[in-house]
Amino acid sequence: MTIILVSMSRRRAFALVYDPEVRQHLRAIESRYYALIRTTIEEQLQFEPETETRNRKPLQRPVAFEAEWELRFGPDNRFRVFYTLDHARREVQILAIGVKQGNRLRIGGEEVEL
Repeated sequence: MTIILVSMSRRRAFALVYDPEVRQHLRAIESRYYALIRTTIEEQLQFEPETETRNRKPLQRPVAFEAEWELRFGPDNRFRVFYTLDHARREVQILAIGVKQGNRLRIGGEEVEL
């Protein structure tokens, strides 16, 4: 018999704060993806928003909405969440949610240059 003990440390969660524009961004995305988007944001950004992974990366150059990080997920990695961190308040500020198709990124139904 093998017993494996797992110790879960209590990590303090970051609060998720959505920019008011994000509501408009979501309107341009099919509603059937809303649950996936919400769940992924909560799972990926509440506890380790600044840990670089295969699908979570710091941006190399600034984008129009001043995001510092990008999260990629969904079917064919089509969804993008752009965010920044406020360490003093322990907040993840979600600035934009978009859809990437090929070389084009659309946020709120409008094409955005990266």
